[in-house]
Amino acid sequence: MKTTIQELDGNMVAFLEGSLDTSVVPETEKAMSPLYDCDKDIIIDCTDMNYISSGGLRIFLGILKKAQGKGKHVYIKGISDDVRAVFAMTGFTHLFEFK
Repeated sequence: MKTTIQELDGNMVAFLEGSLDTSVVPETEKAMSPLYDCDKDIIIDCTDMNYISSGGLRIFLGILKKAQGKGKHVYIKGISDDVRAVFAMTGFTHLFEFK
């Protein structure tokens, strides 16, 4: 799993590549930690992410809760059909905004 975070057009954007499975959750959470404290809208670009585990969903939810507490938005971009199915099964499609 590769995680890259950049500031683009006034937003913080996290680019995720690979599988966000249980084995990489700790390192991915650490890599995404700047998003917990940022004061900008967040875009999580999942274009190159092919799998997400419950641990990965937990990271996304933690980021969402922190952002909402600051009045900011979290957008999910480029989600595959397989990952969207996981979001739908868990009700996450009702929590996040999609681009």
